Amino acid sequence: MFAVSAAGLFLCHRLKLPPIIGYLLAGFVIGPYGLGLVHSPNEVEVLAEVGVVLLLFAIGIEFSISDLLRARKAVLLGGALQVGVTIMVTLLLLSWFDFALNQAVFAGFLVALSSTAIVLRALQDRAELDSVHGRVTLSILIFQDIIVAPMMIFTPMLSGIPGGVSEGLAILILKGLVIVAMVVVLARYIVPVVLYQVVRTRSRELFLLSIVLICSAVAWATQELGLSLGLGAFLAGLVISESEYSHQALEGILPFKAVFTGFFFVSIGMLLDTSVVVAQPWVVLAAAVAVCIFKAIIGGGTALALGLSTRSAVLVGLALGQVGEFSFILSGVGLSCGLLDTNRYHIFLAVAVLTMATTPFVINIAPRLADLMANLPGLKRFKMGSYHQMVAPERTSVALEDHLIVVGFGINGRNIARAARSAGIQYVIVEMNPDTVKAVRSEGEPIIYGDATSRELLEQVSVQRARIVVIAISDPIASRLIIHNIRDLSRRVYIIVRTRFVTEMRTLYDIGANEVIPEEFETSVEIFTRVLTKYLVPRIEIEKFTSELRSRSYEMFRSLARKSPTLPDLQLNLAEIEISAIRVTERCPVLGQSLSEARLRNRFAVSVLAIMRGSRLVANPEPDERLQVDDVLYIIGSAAQCSEAGQVLEPSQH
Repeated sequence: MFAVSAAGLFLCHRLKLPPIIGYLLAGFVIGPYGLGLVHSPNEVEVLAEVGVVLLLFAIGIEFSISDLLRARKAVLLGGALQVGVTIMVTLLLLSWFDFALNQAVFAGFLVALSSTAIVLRALQDRAELDSVHGRVTLSILIFQDIIVAPMMIFTPMLSGIPGGVSEGLAILILKGLVIVAMVVVLARYIVPVVLYQVVRTRSRELFLLSIVLICSAVAWATQELGLSLGLGAFLAGLVISESEYSHQALEGILPFKAVFTGFFFVSIGMLLDTSVVVAQPWVVLAAAVAVCIFKAIIGGGTALALGLSTRSAVLVGLALGQVGEFSFILSGVGLSCGLLDTNRYHIFLAVAVLTMATTPFVINIAPRLADLMANLPGLKRFKMGSYHQMVAPERTSVALEDHLIVVGFGINGRNIARAARSAGIQYVIVEMNPDTVKAVRSEGEPIIYGDATSRELLEQVSVQRARIVVIAISDPIASRLIIHNIRDLSRRVYIIVRTRFVTEMRTLYDIGANEVIPEEFETSVEIFTRVLTKYLVPRIEIEKFTSELRSRSYEMFRSLARKSPTLPDLQLNLAEIEISAIRVTERCPVLGQSLSEARLRNRFAVSVLAIMRGSRLVANPEPDERLQVDDVLYIIGSAAQCSEAGQVLEPSQH
C-alpha cells in the first residue's frame, strides 16, 4: 500500500492533481477489482476507520467557534441553504426513479456534501482563498463539515422510516443532551486540568499520547451511546480546540492524520468495482454529470442569495460541484443500515470518484465559464450582485472628477481610504461584501456595492474621469479582468495593483497596469529592515538602503513590460529620479529661511520644483522665496537624496 500510494502521489504531483486521486488510484490498482495484490480489504478497513477518526479529530481541532460567529451569515445561512436545497432536489429527482423516501433522503445527504480537501487545495494553489468567492466557498464547506455529525446520527433513524420516528427522535434528543453535557464538562473542567499537568512534565511523548487518549476515549464513549466513532472524534477535537494547547495538539496529530487518512482513501479505491461501471457506463456518467450540474446550480444560487455577483456565484457553484470525502463515510453507514444495496453503493462510489477527479480541471476553467455565463440573459441582472438589486447604492451629489477609485475594502483598502481622506483626496470605494458595504456606508464612507469586473459598475464610478485606480483584492484572475475592462474604457487612468507574488507581475503589466506592488517583495524588504535594525545599523542608512532597493527593484519589475521610456513616465522609467513632498513644520530647521539660504541643492543635491502654500501653488519658486509653516515642498532627486532631505527637514515628533 505504501509503495503504490507513493507512486500514485508522485504521479498526481507531476500532473498537478490532488493527492486524494493518487490514493484512490492506488487503492483501485492493488484492490480485489484491480491487480488483486491485497486479498482482504476488510483488514484495510480497520486502518481506514482510524483514518476517519483522525480526520474528523483534526477538523474538530481546526474548527473555531469564534470564526463561525464572524462568518455566521455565510456559514449558517449559505451552508444551510445549499445543503437543504440539495437534499430536496435529490429527493424530488429520485422519487421519479422509484426510490423509497428514506433512501432518497439519504442519497440527498450523500450528494449535498462537497470535498473540503480538494476544493481548499485548489483555491490555495490559485491564491483565491481570500477572494470573495473563496471565502463564501470556505464558509459553505465549514457548514458541510459540521452537518456531517448530525447526518451520522440521523442516518440509522432513516432505516426505520416509516414508523418509530417520534420514538427515535426522542432518543436522538436525549443522546444529544448527554453529548452536549459531556463536551461542556470535558472542555471546562477536565481536559484543561489534565493537559496542564501533562504540559508541566515537558514530555512531548506524554502530551501526544494524552491527546490520542482523549480522542479515543470520547470516540469510544459516543460509540457506546450508539453513535459513530467519527462523531466522537470530532467532538474530542472540538473540546481541545477551545484550550490553549490546540495548536500543539494539531501539530502532533497531523503526521498520523496524513498517513491514516491515506489508508481511508486507499480503502475507498479498493471498493471501486469496475465491473459495475462497465456494465452500466451511461448510468454512472449521467449520474456524475447530473450531480455536478445540479450542485453547481444550487451552489451558485446560494451565492446569489448571499449577495454575490453572477461571476462570483458561478465560481462558487463550480467549486462545490463534486461529491465529498465524508460522503464515503456516510455511504458505509448507509450500506450497513440497508439504505443502499450493493449495486447502488458501487454506482455511488464510481460517481463520487469521477466527480472528485474532474474537480481540479473544472476549477481551472471556471473563470472563463463564469465570464461567459455572467452575460446570459437570465443572469445579467445579477451581474453586479443580487444585493445590488435589493439595496441601490447611494449617489453622491458631488460629481466625480480626478478622483481615486479603491477596489476592495480589506486592510489595504481601509488604509488607502484613510490616507486619501486625511489628504483631502476625493475617492470612492467598490466592495463586494454586502455586510461591509452596509456597515461602512453608515460611517459616511463613499462606498458602493458591486463587482468591479463589470464595465457598467466601472462607468458608474466614472473610471474615465478618475486619476488613479487601486486594485486591492485577493483574486488574481479578477484583478486581470478589472485591468482589462478599465483599459477598454480609459487609457489615461493610472492603475496600481496589489498582488501576492512577483511571478504574477509580468501578466499584470502586459495587460495595462502602471504599478504592481507584490506583497512577496515588500515583505522581504520589511523583514530585512527589521534585521538591520537588530544589528544596530543607523536608521538613516536603513532608509537609504530600502529606498534604493525599492527604486532599483521596481524599475527592474517595470522593465518586464515597458519597452522604452516616455516623457509622461519620467519618474517611472528613471530609477534614480524621485519626486517627494515635504511639509514645513514648526520644528523644520529651514523655517523662515529663503530657498537660497536653505541651500537644499548644496546640502542634499535636491531641487525644489514647487511650493504648495494653502490652496496656491508656487511653481518654479524664486531663490528669495521664504519658507512658511505648513508649506509643502515638492523636491526632485534620487530616492536616497529625497529620503535624506526628508529626515532632516521633517524631524520626528518624538
